[in-house]
Amino acid sequence: MKRILLVMIVVFAVLAGGALSSVNAADLKIGFCDIDRAANDSEEGKKAIAGLRDYMSTKQAAVQEKGKALDKMKSDLDKQGSVISPDARKSRMEELERTEREFQRMVSDANMEFEKKRRELTESVYKEILEVIDKYGQQEKYSVVLPIQSMVYGDKSLDITDIIIKKYNEKKGATATPANKK
Repeated sequence: MKRILLVMIVVFAVLAGGALSSVNAADLKIGFCDIDRAANDSEEGKKAIAGLRDYMSTKQAAVQEKGKALDKMKSDLDKQGSVISPDARKSRMEELERTEREFQRMVSDANMEFEKKRRELTESVYKEILEVIDKYGQQEKYSVVLPIQSMVYGDKSLDITDIIIKKYNEKKGATATPANKK
């Protein structure tokens, strides 16, 4: 995402420099889009977020179950520590350490899987949003459309985010309209 943002800023600088030399500033048509909001508020983005929540809930339940089992093992060992033989205690300590490593590995794996799933779902939505912005910008003869994330100030009348959400939803066959968050 940062790479896309950097490319867009460089393209803007090149376009602005070239455009200003050949046309008047009054001839420029500039817009901006909150790409994150467009991705999150689109119907496809909402589905992706819901899918991530479901996926995370499933993984989180398994991790919590394993964590409870580990806590029970620790508690049982603490309770029985003075009653069991040193060999049995050593064996249970080794089992507890092995279970702790498995738990840590499970948490790490779950985090990596979640991040991978998040990237898979969001990258496709962002890519499609950028395609919609490009197509809309060309159709409406924009000189440049900037991501709001790179702007310090922009008049709200230049914000095309809601239009982009609507166009993206139409492209994907969704009928919901974007929530106006101005």
